[in-house]
Amino acid sequence: MKKILITGIAGGQGRLLAKRLAERYEVCGVDRMSWEGAPRNIRVHSLDLRKKRFRNIIRTEAPDAVVHLAFVRHFRVPSAVRHEVNVNGTQRLLEACAECEIDRVVVLSSSYVYGALAENPRYMHEDHPLNVSRTFPEMRDLAEVEGLVSSFVWQYPKIATSILRPVNTLGYYVHSAIGTYLKLDILPTVAGYDPMMQFLHEEDLSEAIVLALEKRLNGVFNVAGPAAVPLKTAIRAIGRTAIPVPEPLIGAIIRQLFRMNVYGFPAHALDFIKYPCTVSGEKFVSATGYKPLFSLEDIFASVAR
Repeated sequence: MKKILITGIAGGQGRLLAKRLAERYEVCGVDRMSWEGAPRNIRVHSLDLRKKRFRNIIRTEAPDAVVHLAFVRHFRVPSAVRHEVNVNGTQRLLEACAECEIDRVVVLSSSYVYGALAENPRYMHEDHPLNVSRTFPEMRDLAEVEGLVSSFVWQYPKIATSILRPVNTLGYYVHSAIGTYLKLDILPTVAGYDPMMQFLHEEDLSEAIVLALEKRLNGVFNVAGPAAVPLKTAIRAIGRTAIPVPEPLIGAIIRQLFRMNVYGFPAHALDFIKYPCTVSGEKFVSATGYKPLFSLEDIFASVAR
């Protein structure tokens, strides 16, 4: 593996990963956004990967590996646009990878695809059903992406293809809905509920992606961080205040906060601060020897006041 192409390279996680990989490999990337001040040794193509020119970039760059990060993960855009970018964009990427005989592919999904349900086991393994569409239809596109990639794995067995499902990722550079929630001065929680939650530092996620590439992984892998903690414990550790709200009222409050662009999740995401969605990372650890370097204290400090 000599050259790696990253889609979504101008995003926070993309930049971290690119700089980490550039220490050992030739790195290039594609993004709809520009990366002002990108390191000189990292080539960035400003292009939507749904465009026909993307295949030309794949052919010209001829990377050994592709890391797919180019997803719309926020919920401010219409669902049709999310589907077009996430699902159709992934389909075109996979077609280009097959045509150009890329050696390995890593796709960054999310542990959210399992859904947050009262009946969830303490730690879900990779063969657990993907139930997010039942209660959180805005996340259906990510489950569809996984379906496309799973089909690709069987269709092109010579291409080492892995799907990573990381838990809640926090840090200075990565912007996520859960990060926006935890940065509110006062956080509404569901009265009577305090679900266990898992967190991962953005640098540890970059390391996990590197390991998936270097170990040439095939299949689906959860990526967990340090031990799970109750939501209210995390809120206190970050220096915020939790305000329990009766369940009949909190949905209306969250809808209003979402409309005001204060809260990053729509009301359907309420279950993720009500029920657990914790995963087992044993399979990934066994395959790679992965061990997160950042403690919960480090993770919370990265988004604290």
